[in-house]
Amino acid sequence: MRLSGRTIAILAVVLALVLGGGAFAAFSALRQPSVGSEAASAVRSQPGVVFPVVQPASAVTAPAADATEVNPAAPVTVTAKDGTLDNVSLRSSTGDDVEGTVDSSRSVWTSSGQLKFNETYTLSYTTLDAAGRTTPSTSTFKTVSTSNEADAAMYPLDGMSVGVAQPIQLTFSEPVKNKKAVEKAITITSTSGQTGAFHWFSDTVVRYRPEQYWAAHSTISVKMDLFGVDLGNGQIGNFSKTDTVHIGDKRTAVADAQAHTFTAYINDQPVHTWPATLGDTRFPSAKGFLVLMEKQRKAHFVAASIGLKPGDPANYGELDVEYATRLTPSGEFIHQATDTAIPYLGVANVSHGCIGLGPDGASWVFNNMTTGDVVQIINTEGDFANFNDGFGDWNIPWSQYANG
Repeated sequence: MRLSGRTIAILAVVLALVLGGGAFAAFSALRQPSVGSEAASAVRSQPGVVFPVVQPASAVTAPAADATEVNPAAPVTVTAKDGTLDNVSLRSSTGDDVEGTVDSSRSVWTSSGQLKFNETYTLSYTTLDAAGRTTPSTSTFKTVSTSNEADAAMYPLDGMSVGVAQPIQLTFSEPVKNKKAVEKAITITSTSGQTGAFHWFSDTVVRYRPEQYWAAHSTISVKMDLFGVDLGNGQIGNFSKTDTVHIGDKRTAVADAQAHTFTAYINDQPVHTWPATLGDTRFPSAKGFLVLMEKQRKAHFVAASIGLKPGDPANYGELDVEYATRLTPSGEFIHQATDTAIPYLGVANVSHGCIGLGPDGASWVFNNMTTGDVVQIINTEGDFANFNDGFGDWNIPWSQYANG
């Protein structure tokens, strides 16, 4: 029996009512095309399927592209956005590769190798997005130029043995404005457990000493993490290293301008007392603590260097002395007294500020005392030597020194 179109339509309505409309909906769906849109999708394949929008991956670099005067201590980073990283490299203009590592998510790469000053670097990397698309990129930057590179020299030298009164001195090639940053970058320790303080004598010279003399036979370690430290005015520290200084016996001396004597001590025990002559009333010896600096078996003195001119009764012209041990750069020494001064040893002060001793005393000091040992001059009419005329650190009260 053939059913008419009208009959079929009526049966379909009845069936839909019986089944609650589900079959009709399914039937309808089979006949209707998909209404899902592909237009907004970045990825299109088979018709009728809806795909999410996939953002292309990008990355942010530090330093930024074309940056100049980049601190070589600052790590170089590449941070991916909306994707991951692949094939990251950092290479100098001379072809040296800088090592680096990527994190577990492959979203951040960080350099681990050290950069150089005055160098151009090329950073190359590839980003990968969720759709599998890759994008290669490159950028370049330049590190701090040589003109902004700051160095420093330490005294005593690495491995040197010195006396208990020797301060640690750093002399910078450029003025330091960020002094606290520099102090923070330097760690000084001693096997004796002594701590100390920094004192700036100028924008380029800083010294460090403990409150009391270094302990005899201790070892001092000076760790200088100055690479990349901003000294101020665009000057950047260019090195990091650790130096070691050894302290010997405690060797000290007392020169008495009134008693005309010089007494030497080793580890606080007196070992010798010799007659001496110190500076006369016109040129009194400096008072206080003077640290031994250097030794010259024979030294040549020139009167003009201390302002004496021909015709001046104190002018001695030029002369050579034996066993000279320097106390100040300005010209105070311990040395063997000249022939004309020998009769005044233990009797009167006739020198131009130096400490004159007989051959035995001068040679003993020369052969048994060393850099960093200290002489205290008492009962003199002279004032303290300038604090930066040699190592005048011990003449500065500790409360002032530690806050300098």
